[in-house]
Amino acid sequence: MRVSEKGQVTIPKDIRAAAGVVPGSEVSFSLDGGRIVVTPVASHVRNDRRERLRAAAARVRSTLSPEFRQLGAQEIMDFLRGGDDASASASRGRP
Repeated sequence: MRVSEKGQVTIPKDIRAAAGVVPGSEVSFSLDGGRIVVTPVASHVRNDRRERLRAAAARVRSTLSPEFRQLGAQEIMDFLRGGDDASASASRGRP
């Protein structure tokens, strides 16, 4: 099997079927000595990660000032990147 210029390989169909890997499945990669190990990520593990991320985001949101909570996504990104538009919008109290 050959690795493409993008580092991609095709997992043979019989191995995908045996491992339960279907389109949309997530897999993780690890090294075992000099071997590359590909392991399917169980959906409950993926969902647990998403839940932890949602919980962390909720904790962060709860600490924000009311002015900052009114900002839109682009204004928040501008603020985080050091743009002046977000701080001006926040001081005017508009999203």
